[in-house]
Amino acid sequence: MLTSKLTLAEKYDYLSDDFIEAFEFLKNEDLSQLKEGTYPIKEDKIIVNVEEYLTIEASQVSFETHNKYFDIHYVVEGEEKFGYVNRSERDIKNEYNEIEDITFYKEPQKSGYVVLNKGDFVIVSPEDAHKPRCTVDKPCKVKKIVIKILAYPL
Repeated sequence: MLTSKLTLAEKYDYLSDDFIEAFEFLKNEDLSQLKEGTYPIKEDKIIVNVEEYLTIEASQVSFETHNKYFDIHYVVEGEEKFGYVNRSERDIKNEYNEIEDITFYKEPQKSGYVVLNKGDFVIVSPEDAHKPRCTVDKPCKVKKIVIKILAYPL
């Protein structure tokens, strides 16, 4: 699933060499054997984060955005509910942290969710506020790969 605004269709090239390289990594690596941690693939342009966690109730998670990177969230094991809403006109909860490249937002009145199962991925751009790690029915152990791809600044 890739969702965005039509006005961004020409801004980002989701078929660029960096995206192709990221998907090649997902297709060719034995993801189940990767240990938690950060793996730079192409200096600061493509970074792989391997995460393992228990999902938590959506009310305990905040929407977040990143100014410098796209995220590709790929579920290796488990399932999670993943929230999405456009970042424009959102109320900021925590100001932008440049070192972590993250801003957190207050809960919007309206947002959408998808369920990501084993083998599913979602791409979020810097304009997309997203809420990962949410429980579907009950807490579930998840192993996920988050590939960060350097984007153009906002």
